[in-house]
Amino acid sequence: MHTQKLHNVKPTTSSILLGIMRIALISLVFSVALNVPFWAPMATLTVLSLTVPMPKNVALGVVLETWAAYIIKRFWKDNQFLAKAYNDSQYVLQGRIVHIPQPGSKPAVVKNRSTFPATAVRRTDTDITYSLDEYTTDPTHIPNIDAIHLSYSKQDSVLGEHMAVLNETVADDMLIKWAGNATAVATTGTAVSPISGQTGNRKGFDHKDLKKLMIIMNANNVPKNDRYVLIDDNMFEFFYDSLSDNQQKDFSRYIDAENGIVGKLHGFNIMTRSSVVALTSGDAVKALGAALAATDNLASMAWQKDSVAFAIGDTKLYQNTNDALYYGDVHSTLVMAGGRVRRGDALGVYLIKQAPSA
Repeated sequence: MHTQKLHNVKPTTSSILLGIMRIALISLVFSVALNVPFWAPMATLTVLSLTVPMPKNVALGVVLETWAAYIIKRFWKDNQFLAKAYNDSQYVLQGRIVHIPQPGSKPAVVKNRSTFPATAVRRTDTDITYSLDEYTTDPTHIPNIDAIHLSYSKQDSVLGEHMAVLNETVADDMLIKWAGNATAVATTGTAVSPISGQTGNRKGFDHKDLKKLMIIMNANNVPKNDRYVLIDDNMFEFFYDSLSDNQQKDFSRYIDAENGIVGKLHGFNIMTRSSVVALTSGDAVKALGAALAATDNLASMAWQKDSVAFAIGDTKLYQNTNDALYYGDVHSTLVMAGGRVRRGDALGVYLIKQAPSA
């Protein structure tokens, strides 16, 4: 077991003076009660405080505080799924709108052509766009006293949290942007209990639902390589339990923890996350940060890597050090990011949504 070293706090002048004042007060009480000169109990208690062993981290009767030289870190959502999408980040510095060209009509094919010359048809290409949003964190004030007296680096902790919460929020919103154009497929498993915020049972995510989705993607000519499904952890237990023992063994052979892959089935690389997206009873995607309502349904997402795009710029750090107004430091962060489904027909992106159950 790893043991963290403790930060030793030396007695300060103020703590020593406080101890002396306590001894003087006790001596005064003894002097009056026993009718003896004040200096007698004062001298006795002073000698005892200096010679009698005291409990650890106690000096002159004052208990000293000991701080662990670290601070507990928060847990954050897994955002590795972003690496499984088309990356437009090189365009972030060139403007705020990203254009994705879309090809026009494909050429017709004529069998045993007999009319010449053939008629040339101009292909009219179009484009779809997505804008980059600006995400910023509320500034954090670190007072001078924290920078001096804490045993851990509060600045490192604060900056780490700013980066982490920014990344998590961008990833949450990216899933919402992708889901906005996705085709939804309902679950068909047996009843599962609702999670906090929902009321009524939902149908579980059976592995056969993923098999059905594989067939739909095949019929839509979606490339069979680089297919991914991100399963909400609240839906994953039923999904895994729906596999036979042999399927579970085959599933687990493809675990790649470094890249966030927990298994492979029906041609999909499977990943999980504590939350993906939620839909209203009318299948509208819930907004960023919206609470889960009683009739809302959870959804997992499946896609082919070239069917979704994202763009994320460099995170900018803003710092006011030794700020005269705050008597300390102030930190905040900013990042530009955006994304969407890459095709105008939205093929290649799907949602596996919970269906209501009795």
